[in-house]
Amino acid sequence: MTSARLTPARRAVVGDVPELIRLRELPLRPGSTGWQAEAATTLRKRLGEPEPSWAAFVVDQPGQPRLAACAVGIIDERLGWGGNPAGLVGFVFNVVTDPAHRRHGYSRLCMEALLDWFRERGVPVVDLRTSPEGEGLYRQLGFARASDPAMRLNLS
Repeated sequence: MTSARLTPARRAVVGDVPELIRLRELPLRPGSTGWQAEAATTLRKRLGEPEPSWAAFVVDQPGQPRLAACAVGIIDERLGWGGNPAGLVGFVFNVVTDPAHRRHGYSRLCMEALLDWFRERGVPVVDLRTSPEGEGLYRQLGFARASDPAMRLNLS
């Protein structure tokens, strides 16, 4: 993991959008199409906001104009409750490492930078969904299984 210490995570910029889309494609089923243009538009808009509620942190591939890893997060504003009067909740998604750069700690660097971004904005709660492969990293970062099960309704 020493190589990760030589390549710090940085805040993504609008110019990183094509690479963020490329990384997002990696865990999706092959042939998944039709979403890339809209996703790129959303990322350009959100990453370019003066007071962004979205952030992405990335690690560059050493010596290449490509990204090795990324983590994206949003801040959701809900009604407050005890322990979170402002109702701010972070949500992490799109944590991906290029297969050629796995096991170097790049996702950890992206996640640590994203969690610092949430802390700096006063977000006391951060949620995510994980694959079995990612669960170990998230547990090491302090995440725990929530007691309430997630549910979803597709309206389309």
